[in-house]
Amino acid sequence: MQKHNRPTVADLLSLKGKRQLTMLRVTTLEEAEAAERAGIDMLSVPPALLGPSFREAAPSPFAIPGLEYGDYVSAEEYMREAFKALKAGGDAVYCAASLAIIRRMRDEGIPVCSHVGLIPSKATWTGGFRAVGKTSISAFEIWRQTKALEEAGAFAVEIEVVPGDVAAAISQRTSMLMISMGAGTGCDAQYLFADDVLGSNRGHRPRHAKVYRDFAAEFDRLQNERVAAFAEFAGDVRSGVYPEKKHQVGIDRQELEAFLHMIAEQTL
Repeated sequence: MQKHNRPTVADLLSLKGKRQLTMLRVTTLEEAEAAERAGIDMLSVPPALLGPSFREAAPSPFAIPGLEYGDYVSAEEYMREAFKALKAGGDAVYCAASLAIIRRMRDEGIPVCSHVGLIPSKATWTGGFRAVGKTSISAFEIWRQTKALEEAGAFAVEIEVVPGDVAAAISQRTSMLMISMGAGTGCDAQYLFADDVLGSNRGHRPRHAKVYRDFAAEFDRLQNERVAAFAEFAGDVRSGVYPEKKHQVGIDRQELEAFLHMIAEQTL
């Protein structure tokens, strides 16, 4: 089996300010394999996707499984799931929990990527699903949160839907890897969901998303073909066209006559 050297935390941090990294959220092995073949640097993945099959599909990208906020409560629960994710093939964990929990994980050597700006699980505190950091006061609060996460030991932070100038100024003033989701080019990485890139998302499409393919239309076409094929099958069964002889197992004529003779004797 060919060996692949995927990047470490130190490798990624060494690239800060040198080139833009790419990151995708993938939820299937097919998407993970496509990301591998496309040369994507980092992947956000659900923990359940990790395992030998995931690393066979995507041996090279740096993988960050998400410990979703609210699924765990105590530091011990977060720690247990983080270690499990790392053993399953993750390289770091996403965690939007408290600074105390992030410190605990950092103390145990668990690389943590956290979140500032629009944090979906905490959006009620910033006015819902809208841009954050458009005033000096809210921008400074993002800066304060970023520095607190840096002090707590996070190595990376997703910064979501924040003005590009604000995100760039923050990125230049922190040692952490700043991952932009709708926060401009002044960060260290650009992050999108595979659903948005592929155009398979039928719901709300965020402003920062760029669609590169129309999978939704292809899914509709395939579904129509699926319905048509099922209908043709049902029609063939009702009309007697299916199954034909070629779809059935044959039996030698003498063996069939012997069998019929046996069951005839049983019914006498």
